[in-house]
Amino acid sequence: MKINLVMIVKNEERCLRRCLRAAKSLVDEIIIADTGSSDRTKTIAKEMGAAVVDFQWVDDFSAARNFALDHSDGDWNLVLDADEYLRPASRKQLEKILESRKGMWIGGITRYDSYKDSEGVSQSTSVLPRLLPKGVRYTGLIHEQPEAGYPCYALPLSADHDGYMNEDKGERNLPYLLKAVKEYPEDGYYQFQLASTLRNLKRLEESLGYFRGFYQFAGAGENYRAGGVVLYLYTLLDLGSVECLDESAEIIEREEPKLGNWSDFCFVCGLFYMKRVLSDVQQYIGLLPNIEKYYLRCLSLGERPELGGVVGTGSFKAAYNLGAWYEVSGQTELAVRYYKMAAKEGYEPARERLRGVGKR
Repeated sequence: MKINLVMIVKNEERCLRRCLRAAKSLVDEIIIADTGSSDRTKTIAKEMGAAVVDFQWVDDFSAARNFALDHSDGDWNLVLDADEYLRPASRKQLEKILESRKGMWIGGITRYDSYKDSEGVSQSTSVLPRLLPKGVRYTGLIHEQPEAGYPCYALPLSADHDGYMNEDKGERNLPYLLKAVKEYPEDGYYQFQLASTLRNLKRLEESLGYFRGFYQFAGAGENYRAGGVVLYLYTLLDLGSVECLDESAEIIEREEPKLGNWSDFCFVCGLFYMKRVLSDVQQYIGLLPNIEKYYLRCLSLGERPELGGVVGTGSFKAAYNLGAWYEVSGQTELAVRYYKMAAKEGYEPARERLRGVGKR
């Protein structure tokens, strides 16, 4: 069995060596298509033993991916970006899994994305289709996906991704996404990616229309849909108008039967009920128990990185928010209990609140 690493790169001298070093023990050959680097990217790739081919950029990420794949003779092709670093894994175990599952399928890796937020640095996870059997190619101008339609099964492969920490690719991607949505206006995936990009660029009001388009066109079985629903809800809550809260309530009621056993959904539900009650305490006082209910459900569901979502919504973030709720409602002992739970996992905001509660 031959497993090759296949990549496209441009000006990745910051991270390429680390990426290739982490993946080298799992693959037989490394094929890199360079799309126009002006730094030491190609030199580093060759020093690490990669075969480097040049690709003339044509504003199409799938075309570049497929060009690189055309130069691979692997039975399986592992596709990574240069700012992704595989965690230690066993080639022998990987081969055993690949040989045991019959039929055509694609292997998924669990990626841990680090990003900056109001708390400093957070992480989210997603399972991405990245180990492709021979012959599978990509489709899509941007945020390209394997076109075969084969099922994707998670592998015991995880990768850390720091690209969001070092650069914002949103402005770069925006023209491609606008073009894709214009060409395919009923494609829920492109609507989601454009909405997400605009949100990351802090253009929340602009993003809302595309979130609504995503919600209309995304199929119930699409693997990006659940995460898109949660991001849609966060955008509505961030905007915070009465109309947005009403829209959130309708979505939550509709999605609860499908997503109610996922900690990320329950976490945003807890935030919604906090905002809903605060928007009009007299009218919504009866919703108060839902705050506690949803955060407790988050903790009972726990962390499931293979399902994707923000790290902590099934553990320390939920415990902290529950502690904050108990604190403001005068239940100090319970507040301390859940702050300690979050602090035990190294969550600094919980440690700060414990110091504050202790001064009372």
